[in-house]
Amino acid sequence: MSTTDLSTGAEAPSTVGEADAAGLDLVDEPFEYGLLTKLGAEAFGTFVLVLFGVGTALWANISGVAGAGLAVPLGFGIAVIGAASAVGHISGGHFNPAVTFGAAIAQRTRWAHVLPYWIAQIVGGTVAAAFLFLLIPGGMPALFGQADARGLFSTTSTGFGEHSPVYTTIAASLDSAVAETATFQLPAALLIEIIGTAVFVGVILGVTSKRAKLTYAPVAIGLTLAAVLALLVPFTNGSVNPARSLATAFFSDTWALQQVWLFWVAPLIGAAIAGLIALLAAGAPTAVKPSADAGTEGAWNDMVAEESTAPSAATAAASATAAAGSAAGAESGSVSGAFTPNADAAEIDAMLARRAADAAATEAAAAEAAAEEADDAAAAAEVVAKAAELEAEDAAVEAAAAEATAEDTEGDEGGQPRA
Repeated sequence: MSTTDLSTGAEAPSTVGEADAAGLDLVDEPFEYGLLTKLGAEAFGTFVLVLFGVGTALWANISGVAGAGLAVPLGFGIAVIGAASAVGHISGGHFNPAVTFGAAIAQRTRWAHVLPYWIAQIVGGTVAAAFLFLLIPGGMPALFGQADARGLFSTTSTGFGEHSPVYTTIAASLDSAVAETATFQLPAALLIEIIGTAVFVGVILGVTSKRAKLTYAPVAIGLTLAAVLALLVPFTNGSVNPARSLATAFFSDTWALQQVWLFWVAPLIGAAIAGLIALLAAGAPTAVKPSADAGTEGAWNDMVAEESTAPSAATAAASATAAAGSAAGAESGSVSGAFTPNADAAEIDAMLARRAADAAATEAAAAEAAAEEADDAAAAAEVVAKAAELEAEDAAVEAAAAEATAEDTEGDEGGQPRA
């Protein structure tokens, strides 16, 4: 058990007694997963996302679950909820290069881990897409008017213009000339993907903030993804995830790879917007310390900019462990993660600052009370001294009276009058 303070850099109390004496809470030292373990979790999560999301899109018409267009968005959203709940505490549960990019800009994850996370996400998504592609029976593409398996799989890929779902729907019922004027071209596809990704990543960064203190973040994120995709599917087939678009493009007709650039550029721009807004809203961090990757969409540090006020001796003692923990975290390659509200360095720093301020206020109040007590004691001593003085005067008067009485008595006994 340890308590840390990044603002001062001293060693924290190591026992419950010391912490109680210092007025501090003890915080469990977060468990740190290795980078390879995190990458494996990211690959698994992206595999689950593509398997169930794209798989639902591929087989929805055959299985009869297409419904009113909600089956595919819900397939992606529920897959995120499950995968994030399962391995989010290991890697942060990004499962999306755009989420990783936005988290890095918001200083919730380390830039050194962005590229490894992207590679793991692409691998996981591609393996899932390959699995789905290999499951397509040889005679099935013809049933849906497709020449081969790649043509059938292309229906799950993201695209614009004549490869937008709207174009396909209109061209099937009318003619291609009408469809070309009614479909969503590149500008519309670019804009809607940017907006959709910005909203999605913004929700992630918001609900995984330590200040949000939510315990149902995976559900909020999964349902948000479903809502965003429900809007985007008619435009582009719904991406907001470069790894998902690239994975399906590998097994589709050549147009999918030719258009996949948009589904990298637009989501990354949207994620950058969300990350910058989150960074500005959080304020400048006092320090950066990798924390335990607990939760999905990031055991990301929620960097709260709170300055330490009047640090006490106990607060000063608490910071060496913080510095040591920060260095150890940097060496171990920690990346931030999010759904479980772990106490990270920024939280501990802020907590200790508040504790120090409270302790300083308490000490000031105690000093003021002591001063008042000293004044009262001095006043009481003065009263006692005055009383003693009055008693002494009374005793002197009584002594004088007694002496006068004695003289009168002697005069009477001698038979001589007093002068």
